Amino acid sequence: MVGPGRAVLLVKEFLLELKKLGLGQDVDLHVHEVPVEYQTVQSLVPSLWERYHPQLVVHVGVSGMATTITLEKCGHNHGYTGLDNCSFCPDTKCCVDGGPECIDSVIDMDSVCKRVSTSGLGVAVSVSKDAGRYLCDYTYYTSLYLSQGRSAFIHVPPLGKPYSGEDLGRALQAIVQEMLELLGQAEDTIPCEHEH
Repeated sequence: MVGPGRAVLLVKEFLLELKKLGLGQDVDLHVHEVPVEYQTVQSLVPSLWERYHPQLVVHVGVSGMATTITLEKCGHNHGYTGLDNCSFCPDTKCCVDGGPECIDSVIDMDSVCKRVSTSGLGVAVSVSKDAGRYLCDYTYYTSLYLSQGRSAFIHVPPLGKPYSGEDLGRALQAIVQEMLELLGQAEDTIPCEHEH
């Protein structure tokens, strides 16, 4: 999680490497593991937003099909039919009853991808519009819905296929720093409506 008003990082793997690297002295990084359980997501993700009031939440999930680090553009509300680790699936097969079908991140993932790909980190980064209609997509949509789009989801390949934990930690650090920079630039262009 990135600190007062910065970003929350919810990850399953690569915590130690990313925590060791950090995100810069102006950013408080908090890391939380989210279980592969629909009902836990429905309670934990809102509680983290309530507790930390972050500028950005970045979710990271491992995909056995991924061969690149994949930046997900959007989360989907419907189509959740797979059972979770507790053999549970939402009756409605959706995240938020009455919510929009798709919510895009406010982060320009194409720009993040381009910037990180040309940075010389030695990792392949791509962009996707489908996080898979399972817990990754469910978590992402839930977070996007709560944050008015101030969330991101990154799929990474399993360790060693082809990247080490150090490679993935450095790549995640660079990606999240780019996201925070782009988010900061976007917020700087919003006119202030407070009286001075």
